[in-house]
Amino acid sequence: MLRLTWVQPEDLIGHELRQAAQDGRDATEIERRWIAAGGHLAPERAGASPEPASPELRLLAEALLDELAQLPSPLAAAEPTVFRARAVREDEPFGRHPEPDPRSEPDPRPEPGPRSEPGPRSETDRLHAAWLGRAIGCVLGKPVEKLPLDGIRAIARSTGNWPLNTWFTERNLDPRIAAAYPWNRRSRPTSLAENIDGTPEDDDLNYPLLGLLLLQRHGHDFTTGDVAKLWLDELPAGRTFTAERIAYRNLLDGLEPPHTATHRNPFREWIGAQIRADVFGWTNPGDPAKAAELAHRDAVLSHTANGVYGEMFVAAAIAHAAGPAPTTIHETLASALAHIPPDSRYARAIRFGTQTARTEPTGTPAGFERVVDALHARYAHDHHWVHVLPNAALLAAALTHADGDFTGSICRAVSGGWDTDSNGATAGSIAGLLAGGPEALGERWTVPLKNRLATTVGGFDGFGFDELARLTLEVRA
Repeated sequence: MLRLTWVQPEDLIGHELRQAAQDGRDATEIERRWIAAGGHLAPERAGASPEPASPELRLLAEALLDELAQLPSPLAAAEPTVFRARAVREDEPFGRHPEPDPRSEPDPRPEPGPRSEPGPRSETDRLHAAWLGRAIGCVLGKPVEKLPLDGIRAIARSTGNWPLNTWFTERNLDPRIAAAYPWNRRSRPTSLAENIDGTPEDDDLNYPLLGLLLLQRHGHDFTTGDVAKLWLDELPAGRTFTAERIAYRNLLDGLEPPHTATHRNPFREWIGAQIRADVFGWTNPGDPAKAAELAHRDAVLSHTANGVYGEMFVAAAIAHAAGPAPTTIHETLASALAHIPPDSRYARAIRFGTQTARTEPTGTPAGFERVVDALHARYAHDHHWVHVLPNAALLAAALTHADGDFTGSICRAVSGGWDTDSNGATAGSIAGLLAGGPEALGERWTVPLKNRLATTVGGFDGFGFDELARLTLEVRA
């Protein structure tokens, strides 16, 4: 029996009820009617429940999804989806938040030791490192995607890899732990230390390729409609998940953007848009405002509000890091934060992640465990593991705590759980860019990928990251 993930109405309703609670929309009566009719809440880890609903229950789910869409959110004014041109001007970003800049506060952690400064790098080298960094972080996180935090820690400790410092392996893994926490089924054959042979396909790598294709075909004046057409032309439906799969379905049903993001789409504030940001940052070096604007155009095909801010924030951060002036990860994160609404939950998540990391006293990989525990205490009880808010907080915390160091950033991001491959990929992209060149990432990370990427997108299968860097440089603004 086929149970297509992320689109069954009887599963969507539970996710929409959770999103309503997060938005402050009172859905108590709708939830009561759903449960009384025999409906269930959303599956916690999987994309679909094991059994289909009756035709009557499915029709009720569709009707209740439409009712939920009509409930007003008290947070709407602070979290607009509509792009505001003034919001991304460097002289007047969304608004200055009254909270003090944590960079101006004393840092309780010990001062880091001296770090060698890389010599001058070509722009191709920097983009090569960014593409490679994204791929490395993605592959690092793939085997433990969907695993709970306790499982990730148990596996790493059992194999002598805690605090996390290298690829996951099942060599010397305690069979009891292996049985309790099985690897991600699709990633186990391609993403453990003993079997990595090039870079396997992943949506976290497909979307940067689509972004590259988009700019090759339409330039920086592309529209959201251009993004939609590109997906239909080049992105197999089976390679989409959560909000992207809903948007794809809505396109096939004849809806047009931005309705593709809002119609029966409970995943519109999940992480999907955030993993599509990189190319817009890489191709607008030193111009976070423009990068955020392009990211917004892309994001609204499938996301709203905080889901859109995720792509805008990452694009702005990468554009800042890609600029000509030397910078630190702390300056990069602060710059990006200026391009999203300051009172949004996304901005609060970034500030919480950053400040929690900065107040951890040791600054060590072992100390980051306490940071992760604080993030999970804040978000895990009421947010799905793919929701953008906990993952944004973890991304900011990992980059901050590692001080932008490449290995430290990707390992902290993955060790924190939730959407491990997505967070590892984005952390790797930013930290790789700051590292300056492929050799700065370390051969233990780069050699297994063999400068080869597998994908079903746009004729890119088998391309090397050096070639992707060259093509990215060609479509810069």
